[in-house]
Amino acid sequence: MKSFFLVLMLAAACLVAPAQKNGLMQLREKLTQSMPDSERVNTLNALSKSFFSDSPDTSVAIAASARTLAETVDYKPGLALALKNMGIGLYLQGKNLDAVKSFQQALTVYESIGDRTGIANMLSNQGAVYFNQGDDVKSLDLHLQSLKLSEQLSDSLRILTSLTNIGAVYLNKPATYQKALDYFLRSYNMSLGLKDQYSIGTSTANLGETYFKIGDDTKALFYLTESIKAYQGTEDLPYPMNYLGRLYTREGKYDKAITTHLEAFQYAEKLDTRLDMTQSLVGMAQAWAAKGDPSQAIASYKRALEIGTPLKAMTEMRDAYEGLTQAYESKSDYNSAFHYQDLLMGIKDSLFSSDAQRKMGTLQFTFDIEKKESQISLLSKDAQIQQQEINRQKLVRNGFIGGFAIVLLFAGVFLKQRIRIAREKKRSDDLMLNILPSDTAEELKATGTAKAKSFDSVSVLFTDFKNFTQASEMLSPEELVAEINFCYSEFDRIVTKYGIEKIKTIGDSYMCAGGLPVENDTHPYDVVAAGLEMVEFIESNKRDRVAKGQPYFELRIGVHTGPVVAGIVGIKKFAYDIWGDTVNTASRMESSGAPGKVNISGATFELVQEKFLCSHRGKLEAKNKGLIDMYFVEGISARMIQENRYHLL
Repeated sequence: MKSFFLVLMLAAACLVAPAQKNGLMQLREKLTQSMPDSERVNTLNALSKSFFSDSPDTSVAIAASARTLAETVDYKPGLALALKNMGIGLYLQGKNLDAVKSFQQALTVYESIGDRTGIANMLSNQGAVYFNQGDDVKSLDLHLQSLKLSEQLSDSLRILTSLTNIGAVYLNKPATYQKALDYFLRSYNMSLGLKDQYSIGTSTANLGETYFKIGDDTKALFYLTESIKAYQGTEDLPYPMNYLGRLYTREGKYDKAITTHLEAFQYAEKLDTRLDMTQSLVGMAQAWAAKGDPSQAIASYKRALEIGTPLKAMTEMRDAYEGLTQAYESKSDYNSAFHYQDLLMGIKDSLFSSDAQRKMGTLQFTFDIEKKESQISLLSKDAQIQQQEINRQKLVRNGFIGGFAIVLLFAGVFLKQRIRIAREKKRSDDLMLNILPSDTAEELKATGTAKAKSFDSVSVLFTDFKNFTQASEMLSPEELVAEINFCYSEFDRIVTKYGIEKIKTIGDSYMCAGGLPVENDTHPYDVVAAGLEMVEFIESNKRDRVAKGQPYFELRIGVHTGPVVAGIVGIKKFAYDIWGDTVNTASRMESSGAPGKVNISGATFELVQEKFLCSHRGKLEAKNKGLIDMYFVEGISARMIQENRYHLL
């Protein structure tokens, strides 16, 4: 699902036209002149904003200068804007933890000066970051707060943004499609009032997608057609076109579907918007498959994977793997079908729980109650009537919660024995899965043994804490263990997020690998991205500990890609491990690296160079390996920044 958050100020900043470049030169020239400190802060903030797209790291550096000056002269409006710009720049670099911190700091400043518009803005921006991280509950909470404040301010533009954001969160879950529809209809009516074509295109695209998912093809066709009209000449045009193609496929109009997807692909290809290209090809393949031409479907699916895999377009990859499995099965090519079925199982979909949906519903319910209370206090002067109405609303709410609790209680008693048995089995399985990969564990349970397996391409990552001995001497044993556990627990979360297999820890070294036990094509990107996130976490933790006067760790990371052999060793305390020259070379990449850096080999660089910015260190001597090409990974490439949708204001 492509979320259509309104990209207002940032969208404009990301399209640097010649006139804007002239403005950039004027800002630089202005900084050489004498001016009041507050005006210099404002100029630095404007300059920082102009670098959002082309150079996010430059944007952050300039915003940091603006922040320092604003703090020195106690210019809080400029300080808040500098922190906001830092947050956006950090977000564009993929540093989500630091981005949220900057937005939270900006929020605190806006609160101190009573800038309610700024408060609403920062709540919305934090919500956007949490949404992109997959935390729908936290995102919804923040967007509801932003909407509530924006309505109090009667700020039409921010109300429209919040309505769209909330609808996008609800559209993630089938159980909340109706709520998504309610919010998108409200945003559509507001966009018509504002007479803004881009906003109309966004709201009608969202409505078309929602009605498509609900199954109302007539309304889906109407709104998707309206969106295509409104989006003419913009980079977002392929999105409603692809949904229209899917609608034609569902209605059996296969030729129209193929033509529509092809037009969307050609339009996206001119703009080099690769996610849209991938979605167009997947839609085209699905239409060919439905028409009964598996050969054409296979060709389109494979082309989609060529473009979409480097983007980590997981939804599109899942659809392509599933489609290829079915297409090859229809051609009786069962080896190929099994291959893509295996890849399909390796895609870890973002699953949701009924508990998360319940929390989302509770947030909305509480917001409606509070809004109702506010309306009552404004419309009635009779305090007794006010209180009765509020109490009635609260009684309904509490009655609902109480009734639900009673149902849960009886259900719990009835299922107690079954749950206890299931829990014990799950505990046993979980213990084994904490030690072994799932397929290896299943093989071991079924046969009592597990065979070693060769993998042609795996990316291996090693970490090591610099000056670990010195730092450990300044900590008590309990403090040292707690700090290591804190770091390794976060590493575990990161490798799980990227679908990477943790191999083991050896003292202050952490080892993991991507591309096994289920082979995939994305492991170089997954492992490098995980390495960058580990470095970001340790650097953030370092800043916190330095501020408190506590000893800290610094992190070196090394990555190499190549063949390995994997399996379990021993007959007691089973351990899953990997062997081969690739492992040794990855270890050398770590020891040849530098604190705060991800050091990769030339082999890994060849696989990730289009996605990540890397600086060549030359051919360096690695112990027992001779000269090896090494690269430092500096961040996400400009192309990847352009291909992602950023939803901040």
